[in-house]
Amino acid sequence: MKARVHVRLARVKGMRQLLPILAALMLPAQAGAQSAEPVNLSLEQRMLLRCSAAFAMVAFGQGNGNQEALQYPPMAERGKEFFVLASARVMDEAQLDIAAIEAELSREAQDIWDNGDLPRVMPACLQLLEQSGL
Repeated sequence: MKARVHVRLARVKGMRQLLPILAALMLPAQAGAQSAEPVNLSLEQRMLLRCSAAFAMVAFGQGNGNQEALQYPPMAERGKEFFVLASARVMDEAQLDIAAIEAELSREAQDIWDNGDLPRVMPACLQLLEQSGL
């Protein structure tokens, strides 16, 4: 049985922000949550979303004591901040609504999960995190 990944978004204090979706990435997705067609994003935008999903997955694992996740730097704060800022940036640049960004983040997380790509994407994502100054 294939695990499904989804992301939840919400409006917080009048600003569009992402909820702490760390646990949501690992929950079974609702039927049809990824039915929308993929959005045409630039390589940079796709990487921002891929790293956002990877950081959320690592933070979730770290919060649950997963040994593989614990080998990475703590992601609960910096990873969440990156997730929020990067997702908001992509939403603005690509003129995406909440449903579209949710679907794109879910696709990225699902792809990482299905292909076991977390160890391969984290080195580049950690460099991106450092370059972000967060």
